[in-house]
Amino acid sequence: MHKLSYQTEEGWVAFVAPARYRVEPGQGAGRVRGHLHAGDPADFEGLLASLSGPVMLLYVLHTPRGEAAPGRYQSPELDAGAVRAFVRKFGDFLRSDARFDIWAHSPADGATVVWDRHDDIYLYGATERFVAALQGMGYQEGALARAGAHKHHYRQECDVMARALIGEFDWVYSPLRDEDEQ
Repeated sequence: MHKLSYQTEEGWVAFVAPARYRVEPGQGAGRVRGHLHAGDPADFEGLLASLSGPVMLLYVLHTPRGEAAPGRYQSPELDAGAVRAFVRKFGDFLRSDARFDIWAHSPADGATVVWDRHDDIYLYGATERFVAALQGMGYQEGALARAGAHKHHYRQECDVMARALIGEFDWVYSPLRDEDEQ
């Protein structure tokens, strides 16, 4: 299953962006932007392995299906093993459903990994480590693809995993921000 489809002459098909990234200069260290190829949670896990612990996750639930209120859910501090276990436990859900964005932040590095509802990734801080991790997973620097006319999938069959994810930690809740809204 996939979280994003785009319109073709033949109908709706899964959007599978190529494994590409680009470094975008900016204030401070800038950012790395790319696509999480095929929405692969293993690649997300590989990027998280670049972060020094502890790491905090931010689950931004913008389109709930009854599992919880829309909002920002921040995890407690997690060690590398707990982060790995979380991604592996919920990987199928993370790949298949677009009701959320997920962030991971390392205070020690001042670095953040964002995986959004479009399978786009935004990497802040630790630029050299992130680029090395992406290249090690076969990503190449280049132009990013666009889905064009597209739709997000909010799958009923993912509701059980969405509820389990909300129950996984003692999340700290805060309301959505304007930029979180779809």
